Amino acid sequence: MRIPKINVPKKYIKIAAWTFGVLAVVLLATGAVAYSKREALLKKMVSKAITKAERDYGLAIKINEYGFKGLSTVHLAGITVVPKDRDTLSTINDLTVSVKLFPLLFGNVKLSKVNLDKGTLSVVMKDSTNNLDFFLKRKKDSTEKKGKMDLSALASNLLNQVLYKIPDDMDLQNFRFSLNDNDTAKLSFMVSKAVIDDGDLESTVLVNGNEAIWHANGELHPGRKKLNVMLFAEGKKVELPYLNNKFHARISFDTVQTELKDAGYSGSEFKISGSWAVKNLLINQQRIASNDIIVPDARLDADVFVGENYLGLDSASTIYVGKASIHPYLQYTLSPHKVYEMKVRAEEQDAQAIFNALPVGMFESLGGLKVSGKLRYDMEFLLDTSEPDSVKFNSTLTPVNFKILRWGRTNLQKINAPFIYTPYEYGRKMRDIVIGPSNPNFTPLNEISPNFKNGVLTAEDPSFFSHKGFVQESIRKSIAVNFKEKRFVRGGSTISMQLVKNVYLSRQKTLARKVEEILIVWLIENNRLVSKERMLEVYFNIIELGRDVYGIGEASRHYFGKHPADLTVGEGLFLTNIVPRPKIALFKFRGDGGLKDYLLPYFKFIGNIMARRGLTPVDTNGYGFYNVRLREGLRQYLAPDTAAVDTTAFDEDGITMPVIMQDENKSLFDRLFGKPAPRDTARRQPAVQDTTPKSKRELRQERREQRRKEREQEEGIVQ
Repeated sequence: MRIPKINVPKKYIKIAAWTFGVLAVVLLATGAVAYSKREALLKKMVSKAITKAERDYGLAIKINEYGFKGLSTVHLAGITVVPKDRDTLSTINDLTVSVKLFPLLFGNVKLSKVNLDKGTLSVVMKDSTNNLDFFLKRKKDSTEKKGKMDLSALASNLLNQVLYKIPDDMDLQNFRFSLNDNDTAKLSFMVSKAVIDDGDLESTVLVNGNEAIWHANGELHPGRKKLNVMLFAEGKKVELPYLNNKFHARISFDTVQTELKDAGYSGSEFKISGSWAVKNLLINQQRIASNDIIVPDARLDADVFVGENYLGLDSASTIYVGKASIHPYLQYTLSPHKVYEMKVRAEEQDAQAIFNALPVGMFESLGGLKVSGKLRYDMEFLLDTSEPDSVKFNSTLTPVNFKILRWGRTNLQKINAPFIYTPYEYGRKMRDIVIGPSNPNFTPLNEISPNFKNGVLTAEDPSFFSHKGFVQESIRKSIAVNFKEKRFVRGGSTISMQLVKNVYLSRQKTLARKVEEILIVWLIENNRLVSKERMLEVYFNIIELGRDVYGIGEASRHYFGKHPADLTVGEGLFLTNIVPRPKIALFKFRGDGGLKDYLLPYFKFIGNIMARRGLTPVDTNGYGFYNVRLREGLRQYLAPDTAAVDTTAFDEDGITMPVIMQDENKSLFDRLFGKPAPRDTARRQPAVQDTTPKSKRELRQERREQRRKEREQEEGIVQ
């Protein structure tokens, strides 16, 4: 295609030439004036910045010497930054900074070169204060208009500010960062060298003196929004003793690599693409697991999105652990009310690869497990805080030709034959119990009264014979209740989960143990390794039903002097009632051996449900409540009738004895259905109240000491 020739009149060419010429002269003149007055302008800007720091943040900044070197280079010397009434935050001996002129025309300060020699940044924490809290003390302008915050714009601005502060060239020598946390945990980094040469980064960092030498090397191209940095240590792992001292957590790794691939707007959303990878990550924290957890190789390819009022992780993101992979999706919406959404999708993949990807040390029972076939996983969670009862939760692990070829450390079918069960209390081994015919207290399922079996199934797990280890509706309701209460008040455990927890796993309450419990339940239930009948039989024979009372055989003889087959409806409902908190069983009886009145609504509640399901005849008189009588041999150990038990006064481990109190404190069912018991009307001398306020620490110590004394007292009563 031939482009037609365009004839422009000469007069227009002359006008354009004159216009550009005049503009050039104006710019040169303006530049000359600015150049001649730049020292005065710099002095004014520095003075303004120091005044603003003092006014808005309470920072005392001193600069002994400053001035221009060349066209766009500023040299500063003798800099100190001291927050008001705090320790010195930073000192810099010598600093030279060059900026790029073109971005400056648009109001952006983009560093081109930085040279720093001898500097410090010291963070000091003392009690509840630190020398960084000036960030929170900026005086707000009362006339400032409060507009709706756009998170996408905020994310874009923050990222740009960070990238603009990365120079094209840098020479940093002898810069020391230190952290002193109340003199109990300290950390020190000495950057002996950090050089950026045309985007190539090389650095050497001395950790806590000569304790370790770290290197952060890579490529930095902030103008193109691309960064790639790897952190590693010489001859050893990267680790931080500070975390152990502060949080009792030990974390180490061989290398960690962070990469920023791209960032920019896609429609109204601001998106950031990058990755994070780690080699031989080791974590040791008692709430996570009781031993070291090792992840040999893991990587996250992340696509982060930020909208006007939300942010999250796109479903195109992928987590790789070994040869297994999953796609997570997260979104957190801030307004008009908070909404939490999460989805996890693992495409159909080799089952053995998934088990091999499980962190070493996290699943003790499954180590060495060999399987075949494939697995697929899908999970969906949505919680709108304005409607917590509408929470959504679905979780499905789908097997495809899945088979177990070889057991790991634990044979998951061991309970199909007689075995030894060992209960523990407070970390102490109680005794070995044979779950089999050689134990005279062992009771086959067909010899256990339906009154007890149906009571427990009704109260604890109504769909036991139809579910496959989990009841998602129960989990969903537990999430809603716990969120509304802002604490853990309801669990979603099935009988299958309770059985696995007690037979196959340690009693340590860790995240790893809970995840292992879920996985073992799935393996047993979905592969039919143990029949439902056998699971229920074992559960009834190991269940704790009192202090050092295990199994229905021991319990029925202990409380009533009966064989489990002979339990009445009332006795079965009483034993059902103590399943959640077996150690307070004796406190539910009056001195004459009858049950306390506040238990009657529970009997009616569970009894009516059983009657509607055809599991027991309708009884308008309390479903055997008035006929329950504790055997006489135990009545001597009962607490006085005036003592009420606060069944909520448990330690976090959930197994400490409750506190005996003179005022009425009852369990959830008692509060819902019970009538107030008559109070002790005996006259007491009024106690003199100590009005001196006590610290939280003193109150915690008092509660622990009180629980200890009352626990010893109650142990004496029961024994």
